[in-house]
Amino acid sequence: MLDPDPHAPAAAAADHHLCAPYDDPQALDELAATCAAVTTEFENVPADALRRLAEHTRVAPSADAVAIAQDRIREKNFIRDAGLSVVPFAVLRSVADISADACAGCLPGIVKTARLGYDGKGQVRVETLEEVRAAFAEFKNVPCILEKRVDLACEVSVVLARSTDGAVRCFPVGENQHRGGILDLTIVPARISPATAASALDMATRLATALDYVGTLGVELFVLQGGEVLVNEMAPRPHNRQDATVCSQFDQQVRAMCGLPLGDPGLMSPVAMLNVMGDMWSAGTPDWAAVMAHDGARLHLYGKREARPGRKMGHINVLAGNADAAVTAAESLRHALVSGCAAP
Repeated sequence: MLDPDPHAPAAAAADHHLCAPYDDPQALDELAATCAAVTTEFENVPADALRRLAEHTRVAPSADAVAIAQDRIREKNFIRDAGLSVVPFAVLRSVADISADACAGCLPGIVKTARLGYDGKGQVRVETLEEVRAAFAEFKNVPCILEKRVDLACEVSVVLARSTDGAVRCFPVGENQHRGGILDLTIVPARISPATAASALDMATRLATALDYVGTLGVELFVLQGGEVLVNEMAPRPHNRQDATVCSQFDQQVRAMCGLPLGDPGLMSPVAMLNVMGDMWSAGTPDWAAVMAHDGARLHLYGKREARPGRKMGHINVLAGNADAAVTAAESLRHALVSGCAAP
């Protein structure tokens, strides 16, 4: 594995840790010479590094797909050009782009940096053109988008896998809940109508096909109060939902990388995924025994050395008889982790 962090969690599991920048030519050449297939664990590996690797070994997802996902301007335009509905948006490359005409229909909205924003970072809610200008200045005039705030019923996500022959297997739709702009809970199956779920699955599949994507892909969608479904963004990697399906997202990634048939993504049990945040260490080490004492809970810690507020340190998948029961149990475990009380 290649990671510039000498304490990268994946290093503990790797046979060899190439501790170098993601675009280091020598490290990339060694990776290509050593590995039969290469993938990326997060969105911001330079696309050109993946292109260099692809000259010598199998790479999934492709550099082109990752490059689109890394840039909100390219991403929004690609989704729209693929014939899929998106939230109204305006592209802000300079102060001159912030005008009544250019931003018509996008206020009140959210200014988001085109690159590197995540978990609520690089985003500012705005009401007026003056606030748009102030947010753009706050971001040092880097390229941004202004995205209209819409009346959400809920946010959902579809994780799917697409193979080299174009076959697509979708995991059940998940329902996302956030705290402070950061994903807190994902509930599977999402508590939405069958028609809405079918629309979300169809839109995600069409997007993966338009990208000629290979590997596991997460697609985030907005469900509006009137029932309309819009594509928001995508993440070219597996996500932290496993334990509840026949074949995990990580299994699917390996299968796609190796050109093998995709597995069964069917749901064996309703599940709620709870993100374990660094904030939970504020009063000391969380009470892991409370999680281990819960029969339906599966704890996954990432091995990060330092717990910081807002940092994802792991997650817990809580299996239960139905989605509501899984949510109740996950929320109980959240409380138990920080209070030292055993979960019921």
